[in-house]
Amino acid sequence: MRIITLLVALFVAFPVFAVEMGDDGLHKPTWLRTTFKDFAEDHAAAVAEGKHFVIIVEQRGCIYCNKMHEEIFPIPRIDKMIRDNFFIVQLNMFGDEEVTDFDGKVMTEKELARRWGLVFTPTMVFFPEKLPDSGPGIQRAVLAMPGAFGKYTTFNILKFIADKVYLTDEVFQKFHARMLKEQGVIE
Repeated sequence: MRIITLLVALFVAFPVFAVEMGDDGLHKPTWLRTTFKDFAEDHAAAVAEGKHFVIIVEQRGCIYCNKMHEEIFPIPRIDKMIRDNFFIVQLNMFGDEEVTDFDGKVMTEKELARRWGLVFTPTMVFFPEKLPDSGPGIQRAVLAMPGAFGKYTTFNILKFIADKVYLTDEVFQKFHARMLKEQGVIE
């Protein structure tokens, strides 16, 4: 009986889906891309792979980032959706690594976060296959997902982008409501 109690305690204390943490204190799931953080190059690489380019902005100690990485992203259908459809680059909201915005401006991660007006972590910024010709990255985005969301909202945002619904007249809120009905979550 003591062994069962110990095993249950260990299972609760150490999540099955624990994600490796980097030296910067950020989660490092295997689907993240390591790049030189030149967004024009990263976007081109994503398009060449037939994937959507996404920047995820996080910070050390973020409880909402932890929730997403430990509870939401590991859900098999969300993990599969990410791996099959997205090329994701991670930024540290307060980091000092050099990044190059789409307009060629070079700055640190924290300067970029200020330039884009990002204040929540995690924030996922999704970009279209064909980018607008000018402006900083946030102005070229299709959608930004600021903060942690539950499994249905997260999956539906990913599906909205992956299926290119953003190219239609259907806004995300209507799409999400329709999907929740199809998924049997609401009547």
